[in-house]
Amino acid sequence: MDYERLVASFKYAWQGIVDVWQNEQNFRIHACVALTMVVLGFVFSLNAIEWLFVILAITGVLSTELMNTAVERSVDLITREQHPLAKRAKDASAAAVLIYACMAFIVGIVIFVPKIIKWCLVFF
Repeated sequence: MDYERLVASFKYAWQGIVDVWQNEQNFRIHACVALTMVVLGFVFSLNAIEWLFVILAITGVLSTELMNTAVERSVDLITREQHPLAKRAKDASAAAVLIYACMAFIVGIVIFVPKIIKWCLVFF
């Protein structure tokens, strides 16, 4: 096994995350929502299954956002023209993020709303 190549691959992946964080507003929004969900997870003492769904939702949204960025940048590299296929590729990639984000939102509702309602009933 070539450890230098392995270490380099992790370095490149980290550079990709940093670059997207610095340059993509939607990634920062998703990451801030993810951090909020993690904090709420600790506040409401999620069980192992709830944590699993929250973590899958978070990593799925962030991963699809990264892939969306890769598709958009690749299309922009190939052509700067307003081409119908370029638009369709970008739209499909953005749709993948939207679908996963909607699923993550539903996971958040299913897990957190009952806990918030219970908390409100106790304190109000």
